[in-house]
Amino acid sequence: MIVVKVGGRVIKAGIDNILADLLSINDKIVFVHGGGDIVTEYSKKMGIEPTFVTSPEGIRSRYTTKEELDVYVMVMSWINKRIVVELNSRGKRAIGLSGADGLLMLASRKKRIMIIDERGKKRIIDGGYTGKITAVNKEVIQELFKSFDVIVVSPIAMDPEERTLLNVDGDQTAFSISVALSADYLILLTDVEGVIFNNTVVPSLKPQEAKELSSKIGPGMNRKLLMAAEAVNNGVKRVVISSGLLEKPVTNALNSKGTIITNI
Repeated sequence: MIVVKVGGRVIKAGIDNILADLLSINDKIVFVHGGGDIVTEYSKKMGIEPTFVTSPEGIRSRYTTKEELDVYVMVMSWINKRIVVELNSRGKRAIGLSGADGLLMLASRKKRIMIIDERGKKRIIDGGYTGKITAVNKEVIQELFKSFDVIVVSPIAMDPEERTLLNVDGDQTAFSISVALSADYLILLTDVEGVIFNNTVVPSLKPQEAKELSSKIGPGMNRKLLMAAEAVNNGVKRVVISSGLLEKPVTNALNSKGTIITNI
């Protein structure tokens, strides 16, 4: 079983190459999509200026207000159904879900978060409508795989206590699902060829090496490495970080093109 996560920049650039590649893959696939750049575009069109914050660990993320949550859910749902239509029209049996559907993903709203402000000082602010995934209902996925080849998942979860939808990071979504299913592969398709260090793509890493390298590279990729290490340590056989802009990107990743994180 394969989990494929496609980042927002790749989504915006176009994913026809990825969808075409999926037709040749016989394994069951959970396809997690991002779309942050498109959310930003539509937020601005609606007069909402997006806000991004940086954690003390150097991780940059979207700060989601209640107003922007509505735009986020709208855009992610639109992206999700576009992918489902494309896959079904090409003969791949697909269904699209958010984390709220069938209680697929539960999350807890972050009540407070610590950020580094514009003066470089640590500051605690209200957490907005972002969440941390607390549970994945793997039975929903397993049951749907009896009827579908691909399950397309948008990074939206449900907070059962506050009865609200939440923005959950796409990478976090993919890692949580892959761990819950003990996936054979977790493939992260980005706009670069892999983890780049000293101007060179790093071909392979053990989990501990990935953790150590995460402190030496830029925001975004550092979080991917930390989560990749955690995923492998929790039962995912192999994580591959690779380019989604090439021809046959999923096949390339399965053939070890990019950066591989594994204990094997």
